[in-house]
Amino acid sequence: MKHILIIDDHTEIRENIAEILMLGGYKTTTAENGKKGVELALQLKPDLVVCDIMMPELDGYGVLHLLRKNPDTEHIPFIFLTAKVERSDFRKGMEMGADDFITKPFDDIELLNAIEVRLKKQDILHQKYAGGEEGVNELMQDLQESGMIKLDPADYETVHFAKRQQIYAEGKRPKYLYYVKSGKVKAYRLHEDGKEYITNLYSAGDFFGYIALLENGSYEDHAEVLEDAELALIPKEDFIQAVYNDMTIAGKFIRLISQNVKEKEDRLLHLAYDSLRKRVAKALVDIHHKFNGEEVPTPLDIPREDIAQYVGTATESLIRTLSDFKSEKLIEIKEGKIRITDLAKLSNLLY
Repeated sequence: MKHILIIDDHTEIRENIAEILMLGGYKTTTAENGKKGVELALQLKPDLVVCDIMMPELDGYGVLHLLRKNPDTEHIPFIFLTAKVERSDFRKGMEMGADDFITKPFDDIELLNAIEVRLKKQDILHQKYAGGEEGVNELMQDLQESGMIKLDPADYETVHFAKRQQIYAEGKRPKYLYYVKSGKVKAYRLHEDGKEYITNLYSAGDFFGYIALLENGSYEDHAEVLEDAELALIPKEDFIQAVYNDMTIAGKFIRLISQNVKEKEDRLLHLAYDSLRKRVAKALVDIHHKFNGEEVPTPLDIPREDIAQYVGTATESLIRTLSDFKSEKLIEIKEGKIRITDLAKLSNLLY
């Protein structure tokens, strides 16, 4: 049960808010002035603070200032209550780190909704996401479902891309955040001799193309359709505004992207020093989890040359290794499609 601290010098308002929140399933503690509120916040570490601005002894701005200075309370969501909000007051509060303003008089639903949104945001920002694209996709979905950002792919233009059609090219300036509604997409880098190295794979439910948008730079890779795909095109301006409208959300994105850079460095290290057998095994496991996400093996419908480009080897070398795996009954190949028959044993080759 989430714990909310209510700070207000008006007894009737304070008790009314406490009653509303208790009926909403929250635990509450009340304080009749700012000084007492700070003491209770430091002692109890509530999940959220609802605080009036105009109070004796210590006003709401003073409460916020003291809580934001203390490492134990600096990240607690903070909602101001006020009889009226002048633009200067609102700006001052937001610059100091307030999360929201609620103007008196307010109705029960308005208060409960504001608290629910802030608590969801806090949960999302403290959640441990996987590094790289997987974590970014999970974060985007959580932010979308919570209503904290409004980038529903259903609201944007959907474009059909045919197999092998290029989506964007290295060096081009980005215009969109892409969302895969169906199909498969690969991102790759080109060596000076023309050879491809696949850096990422995307399937239904994935966002991609966001790194160049956040860096306000050009694409550093190419993106191409592996099989016919439906992509939602979210304009750059909408994505940037949604992310940078809240710097805590922007910071979360940046941390995940920095993890993505480390993952790519680790992958390059493995490509340089792991045996071909281990690299092919890892590629098959990665592709299986990316395009299936299930323990039940299903055929991997991806061309041999693309798997070779993901591994960083010649197609002929890949085929010889696949033949070895087939003889060891780790995989089977039917109608040109690879089916993993012993995922656990294949995964063990990675260690």
